[in-house]
Amino acid sequence: MTGADDAEPTSVVVRFNDCINRRDLGGLAGLMPPDHTFVDTRGAVVSGRESCLEAWRGFFASFPDYRNAFASLTAREDVVTVVGHSVCSEPGLEGPALWTARIRDGQVVEWRVHEDTPDVRRRLAVQEGR
Repeated sequence: MTGADDAEPTSVVVRFNDCINRRDLGGLAGLMPPDHTFVDTRGAVVSGRESCLEAWRGFFASFPDYRNAFASLTAREDVVTVVGHSVCSEPGLEGPALWTARIRDGQVVEWRVHEDTPDVRRRLAVQEGR
């Protein structure tokens, strides 16, 4: 599947999330540049594609039923903001979620998970109830 829309930021983010939901490490690797960075809700950072793939491998092994469901995506230049929720049997991973992804050359340079709070929604310019 290749086409003009493949590098469009929201399409890249949807494909990246599809790989997460399928636990597809090869697909994730193809959407991560070598300098890919993951940032969790506490601000902990994992840097580099190989380190991030190892982190995802461990996460998928620990939480095999984890999935992200997107409700809306908004692209502003190279950053896509996503509103949705996570589904998981682990209560701490289940519930409303916000993500941002910085896109470069059809790949996800940074994948960041945010707490879904009114302050974060204001900072990300996400409307309440979306």
